[in-house]
Formats: sequence, C-alpha cells, structure tokens
Amino acid sequence: MKRREFITLLGGAAAAWPLAARAQQPELPVVGVIDGGSADASARWAIRFRKGLNETGYVEGKNVTVEYHWLEGRYDHLPALMTDLVRRRVAVIATPASPPAALAAKAATATIPIVFGVGDDPVKLGLVASLARPGGNATGINFFQQEVVAKRLRLLHDLVPKAVRVAVLVNPGNALIAESTLRDVQQAAPTLGLQIQILKASTIGEIDAAFATLAREHPDALFVAPDVFFASRRVQFATLAARDRIPAVYTNPDYIAAGGLMSYGTDLADTYHQVAVYTGSILKGAKPADLPVLQSTKFVFAINLQTARALGIKVPPGLLAIADEVIE
Repeated sequence: MKRREFITLLGGAAAAWPLAARAQQPELPVVGVIDGGSADASARWAIRFRKGLNETGYVEGKNVTVEYHWLEGRYDHLPALMTDLVRRRVAVIATPASPPAALAAKAATATIPIVFGVGDDPVKLGLVASLARPGGNATGINFFQQEVVAKRLRLLHDLVPKAVRVAVLVNPGNALIAESTLRDVQQAAPTLGLQIQILKASTIGEIDAAFATLAREHPDALFVAPDVFFASRRVQFATLAARDRIPAVYTNPDYIAAGGLMSYGTDLADTYHQVAVYTGSILKGAKPADLPVLQSTKFVFAINLQTARALGIKVPPGLLAIADEVIE
C-alpha cells in the first residue's frame, strides 16, 4: 500500500471514530410532562420542575430529556398524546397539576411510571390503592385543592360581606374538578347566605364571553374554580376583573401577582417541584408502588391591596393578620 493511500485510509477511520462513539452512547431517558396551560404562562412552574430534577442529579439535555406538552385547555387532546407517549415508551409521565392528564395516563398504561399532582383524593380517583402503599405504576402529590373550596368561599364572604350573588366559573373540559367544585360551593353557599350563579368556560374566547355575562348581570363577586388552564390565563382574569370591577377569589398566589384580588390554596410551583423530585427518584430506580403519596400541608392566603383599593374594598385587619402574602 502506498504511503498516501495509507494516510487517507487512516484519516477516514479517525474521522469515523467520534461517530462510532456517539452511536454507542445510550439514549437519554425521556420524561413527558403534561400541563393544562400554556408554555409562556407556566414558565415559573417549569423552572421549579427543572430545579426538582436537578436536586436528584438530573439535568435536562445532559442525562435526561424532558418533553413539555402544553394543552392550553384542550383536554380532548389527551388520548392521542398518551397513545404517543406510551408507543415511544417514555421513562416517566409527569402530570404535576392536571387530574385529567393523570387519569388519561393511568388509563393508557399500567407499566410506565406516572407521577401526578392532584387536588382530589387519588384513592377515590382510582390512581392509587392507598396513600401509604400506592401499588401499581402511579404515585405523586395530593395538594387538597378541592378540600379548601368552602374556606375559599368563606374568605371571599369575609372580604366582601355585602356580597349575596356570587358567580362561579368552572371549566367543563376539566369535568371532574368542575363537578366537585360546584358540589362543594353549593353545599357551603347557604350557610353564608350566598346565591350561586354558574358560568362555564374552556377557551380564551369563552372566558371573555363569561366576563361579558358578568358585566351584563352584575353579580356581587366571582369565584374561579381550580384549573391549570385558568391559572395560565391569570393575566386575562385579572385584567377583565379589574375592567368590570368585580371582586374575585382564585386558587393560587400566581393570580395575585398578576393583579388578582385574593387567593387561597396551594402554590402550584411547589407541586411541580415535588413531582420532579419523585420523577428523579424513579429515574434512579425507585418504584412508584414504593413511594407513598405526599400530602401538601402548606396553604397560601394572598391578598393584593392595590387591587382592593382600586375596587373600593377595605380589607378587614383580621384578614390582613392571617394573610401569608400581601401585595402593597
């Protein structure tokens, strides 16, 4: 073999070495994260999810691939999405704050690990056998969103004691939460002397239409049901409520930071963080059946005094004394 030919062959082989090495590297595990809202509005929650993964030793793009699927309220897309995730055999399906997504995942697979965040009883929902011993392929966080519906309504009544007619806005696309919210509100309302008007919205346009109804019928206050799509539209809610000068109570402090009046419930960012920590544990080899369902015990009561002043509402000192977050 001539020297020039040898160098050419050797050079070609050397150029192929990195390709061969890359081909031998294992593919990164894929985590599918499903959120009912939108990417831009859920950025803070995604950051907390990444932080939770980092705490367990996982970094996006380095040793794990995370696919974020933003439903933007289109819960009817869940069956097709779950079929795709199961077909590709992702490592973990994470549904940090979406009961419809958790139920769709559970219906789609009995083998791929699922880490959920739900506001209702996961045993009652059929996601786990028990909180201490989940069994099966699912575990996660129970953040008691539904259990605090009555207290949220009572806080609204304390802030606006003259309110009698309260509109309740639910998302029919999130039927499970909508039904339980209406049941709890209708049970609590008579003891507070409140009359309930039910409104429904599952799209951006329908939220606008619901506020058009509010402007026309002039209820005394608005109660917004728990829903991740609603939370992702918090700026829209705050803007419309300010425009129509209607006191409104929400589910988490993100609404209040956006200009909403008052909220009571768990911080979704904490839920995303906890779901990510469990996701990392499973990637390391833990089994969902062995990870007990965690129960959130931290509830945040937040008030925006700027919004209260704009609405002509004087916040009682007693409420200020118990508020966890106050925006001056």
